[in-house]
Amino acid sequence: MKRSIAIAGNMGSGKSTLVDFLARTYGVVPFYEPNDENPYLSDFYRDMRGWAFQSQLYFLANKFRLHQELDRQPGVVALDRTIFEDAEVFATALHQMRKISKRDWQTYQSFYHAILDAIRPPDLMIYLRCSMRTLRQRIRLRGRAMERDVPLSYLKRLERLYDEWIDSYAMSDVLVLETDELDYIHDLVHRLDVMKRIEAVLPTEMGKPAC
Repeated sequence: MKRSIAIAGNMGSGKSTLVDFLARTYGVVPFYEPNDENPYLSDFYRDMRGWAFQSQLYFLANKFRLHQELDRQPGVVALDRTIFEDAEVFATALHQMRKISKRDWQTYQSFYHAILDAIRPPDLMIYLRCSMRTLRQRIRLRGRAMERDVPLSYLKRLERLYDEWIDSYAMSDVLVLETDELDYIHDLVHRLDVMKRIEAVLPTEMGKPAC
């Protein structure tokens, strides 16, 4: 039976780790954010107002292709970050910061809503939430160059938009995991709790755990 699990959350919340865990534990097919370099990024970081729209449109188109590939995949799949977050959180943040004009925003929104009519929503949305302190520690530890200098004010804006989006999200079941102290990789009690909560929503689709 075809089922999809989407993993959402701010930078450093643990999305890729959970996708890896689901793939190892249940044999689900993992889908990650495209690694192709956005050709607009260098221009965007040099002139955010001039290139925010083009950069976000590129991300949206790439994520649309990923969702289409996911929709064609049989069985159970797990997706690291969704197209909803691209639009509802990251592009919205740039629009609020006046990096995307009203005219370009209307064009972006038209494209986004047309895409929503063309893709399946996930069967389960898992939202990973953690404190700002934990986010910043994890971002610092993994040492990605593009994330090192992200301002605290921007992270807080993303966090607010994430919370607003997930509070209004109604396209599928939602499971919220608080990840500040959650260690399902090394702690058996945490691992069994996470598995129990996921299997409560998708009991038969997850199959027999491999661990």
